Amino acid sequence: MASSSSSPLLLLRPPPPPPRSSTFIFLNLQQIPFNFRFRKQVLSFKPFLSVATNALTESSDSPKSLDPDDPQSLLQELADTFNLPPDYFSQLPRDLRLDLNDAAFDLSNGPVMEQCGQELGMTLLNISRAWESADLSTSSALVNSLPQLVNSLTNNNKSALGKRLIAAGRRFQSMGQYGQGELQMISKAMISIGNVLSLTPVSDSTEEGSKDETRMFKFGELQVELTREKAYIGAAIGFVYGIISWEVSQGLQNVPESSFQYANDNAALIAQSLRGALLVIFYGSTVLSAFATLGLVLLARDLKSEKK
Repeated sequence: MASSSSSPLLLLRPPPPPPRSSTFIFLNLQQIPFNFRFRKQVLSFKPFLSVATNALTESSDSPKSLDPDDPQSLLQELADTFNLPPDYFSQLPRDLRLDLNDAAFDLSNGPVMEQCGQELGMTLLNISRAWESADLSTSSALVNSLPQLVNSLTNNNKSALGKRLIAAGRRFQSMGQYGQGELQMISKAMISIGNVLSLTPVSDSTEEGSKDETRMFKFGELQVELTREKAYIGAAIGFVYGIISWEVSQGLQNVPESSFQYANDNAALIAQSLRGALLVIFYGSTVLSAFATLGLVLLARDLKSEKK
């Protein structure tokens, strides 16, 4: 009777768990820490992979080889970055066109002829004018001529060219991302190559030290080198123009109004208004000529003192 009552209870019990051998327990203990450590290592390895990927990407955008002993190949890499559609510069937005004009100014401002030589200086001036007019075809052709010019440059010319490339490249860098990143490729090439060329050892020669200190005046496409002789000539022209303006204004003022005959009152009013306007113009020209003459004389003296 007891055996018959206990049989249903035995059927309702859950089956006993399978026996775990020592080998199974050992494998589980080994597997859990291994999985935990592996996941932790993978998570900690992801930032390193990200940094390495970014570094590889940046290095792929920069010039491949920067050999300071081969400036011709360096400038050829720079020329390759300007192989863009002919209307690329002309399609830039207005703010980027202004940055392009700033880059043109940094490339050719100051005594570019004295620092870079006659031929290279003229090339840089033409490149800057092409950038200001958004003429990519002309600027690309001029940049492609730089590798042929570099072999005839002195160390001082190469160093000056490098500094100008760095200054202009930073302007391109400030333009940000546009299109497919062509402007950033140009900026990276200019800055990298400029850093290499600017490290060229400069020789201090007596011939370069005896050159007159010059200043450049730039207004739009007009760029004039200021020297003491030009300042004195400008002062003389301003003085003569001031005398002429003064004499004309005195002549107009000394003419009596009674010497003129007018058809009616309206004609008399028009003549009086015209006479007053002419007096204001010529008196103003006299004052402006005096200020211009004084300023040019002071500029010439300043240039003379800098030379000493």
